[in-house]
Amino acid sequence: MYTLQCDDFNLDYTLDCGQVFRWDKVGDVWTGVVQGDVVRAWQELKTGVVHIDSRLQEDFFRNYFRFDDDLGSILETVNKDEYMDEAIRGYRGMRLIRQDPWECLISYLLATAWSIPNIKNGISKLSRIFGEEINEGYYSFPKPSALAMACDSDLCDCRLGFRTNRIRKAAAQVVDGDINLDELFELDYEAAKKKLMMLDGIGEKVADCILLFAFEKMEAFPVDTHVEKVIRTYYGNHNFFKDGMTKTKIGRWGRLYFGKYCGYAQQYLFYQKRLEGLK
Repeated sequence: MYTLQCDDFNLDYTLDCGQVFRWDKVGDVWTGVVQGDVVRAWQELKTGVVHIDSRLQEDFFRNYFRFDDDLGSILETVNKDEYMDEAIRGYRGMRLIRQDPWECLISYLLATAWSIPNIKNGISKLSRIFGEEINEGYYSFPKPSALAMACDSDLCDCRLGFRTNRIRKAAAQVVDGDINLDELFELDYEAAKKKLMMLDGIGEKVADCILLFAFEKMEAFPVDTHVEKVIRTYYGNHNFFKDGMTKTKIGRWGRLYFGKYCGYAQQYLFYQKRLEGLK
């Protein structure tokens, strides 16, 4: 066990904001499955010190929680108006997480038309059936080969609905080399997005989530129903939308308006809307 310290970091906001699905909080302690390890983490509110109980090294979590991001500068860059300012003041310290690309890909394929509790439940079932047991009741995330070769009955036991075939097809494409996830890091945002959207079940929103949370594409601006409502309500009068508003157009607007760190702006607006609703 060890401690970490970082200015401008709130563990609760970071793990609760809807970007990751394998962490749960009981009392003051978060428990999650990360990189094949069961991790427990908690933060002292007065000092900001984060306690980590894990076999993974300190440097892993410094990278995982993006302690290398200059959050103050990033938030100053995206703080364009009173609405963004309110979200930042309310949830300052929330950081994006560097997720494992494969796990992020499958997690957001599952996220289509599902609530966060359903997504978490689906991932839990997949891991229990196709992963490896780490500790009692905790399982590693399935490897691509395990899902690519999964039999119908086992996959049906996960009750993923229409997502079932999408998961298996994506796994097979990764195993066969039809898509090389490592190559997405080298592509620019537009090229990487186009590549991801070749996979069955990945539209603009899912692609943007994966690119933002796993591939360092900070210019990704995922637009789900929450974000669409925020933009329609607070920014709908912008001249950019004079000819109408679509989710695709909202994404373009977000990149132009908030700039190269618009992914951070999106997550703050998304989290505020999810917890507080529209005002």
